[in-house]
Amino acid sequence: MKVYIRSSAAVSPQNTFNGDNFLTEIVESTGTRLKAIDPDYKQFIDPKQIRRMSHVIKMGIAAAKSCLLQANIEQPDAIITGTAFGCMEDTVSFITRIVEGHEEMLPPTSFIQSTHNTVAAQIALILKCHNYNNTFVHKGISFESAMFDAMMMINEREADNILVGGTEEMIDTSFKVLTRLGLYKRQPVSNLSLYEGQSKGTIGGEGAVFFLVSDKASTDNLAELTGLKTLYKPASIAASIEAFLAENGSAIEDIDLIITGRNGDIKNDEIYSALGKAIFKDKPTANYKHLCGEYPTSSSFALWLAGNIVKKKTIPEVVKQGDFRSFSPKKVLIYNHYQAKYHSLMLVSAI
Repeated sequence: MKVYIRSSAAVSPQNTFNGDNFLTEIVESTGTRLKAIDPDYKQFIDPKQIRRMSHVIKMGIAAAKSCLLQANIEQPDAIITGTAFGCMEDTVSFITRIVEGHEEMLPPTSFIQSTHNTVAAQIALILKCHNYNNTFVHKGISFESAMFDAMMMINEREADNILVGGTEEMIDTSFKVLTRLGLYKRQPVSNLSLYEGQSKGTIGGEGAVFFLVSDKASTDNLAELTGLKTLYKPASIAASIEAFLAENGSAIEDIDLIITGRNGDIKNDEIYSALGKAIFKDKPTANYKHLCGEYPTSSSFALWLAGNIVKKKTIPEVVKQGDFRSFSPKKVLIYNHYQAKYHSLMLVSAI
């Protein structure tokens, strides 16, 4: 069940948005969270509307419109997004006003924009797109669920060009709560040395990444998404990976590069270390969460990375795990898990 990625755009803590460089000008940050670099939103959104939009909405609209511009498409046949936390800024704002205002005289804007489907809805309103519009809220596999929906629509001939995105924002309130739950580190660390220490927790992140997927083969396409699979607490991830590759006519020997969701947390990375000594042994491996941080839809950044690697025929030095000679990978396997519960596999192939 393959589809073609026509274009992609990423708003992230790195210079990934509409930049000519491909992860050559890396932004280093010392702390326990990474904040997305805001593009010039006035290029994509009416300035009068910008002030009424939360951070995640602006990121999503900018990434979506940039993606469409790159593909020279004005109207997608469908808009599908994935998010785990939704519009946290508006949600917290609305709840705070409930408490402070004693449940009286509540302004409706924050409530209206606090729902998880707000980003997809705002994109549709700006584009005047009345086609299929859906948002998946499936925790650590929200983005994969959105992409899977798009792949099914394309294979069932219900749409030709579909806009698919993964969005997440990090605000102070959610960051404090997740830190107390042990997800993030308690001591500041440089994102570029995230994998050097052996300690609990990772660094928080945020971003918005969009893709335009189609069933039309073209040399102008970014890459081919050959296969996608999600798993919940699999008994054997190694066996699941081998089965996934077999389902898509491949084997581990055919994979040129593996991109993992290693995030610097000693417990989280145990799975990747075990695979590195087993089926991933001697395979060139790359990591990405030191660039975008950890968040439930960070796999969308991994797909953006994989697509650009096979299109530009180069592997950025900053993502390499260990030293290996640069080459032009044809097949890239992405394996990520979120809190050891939600696992996903994506197979990306060069055109």
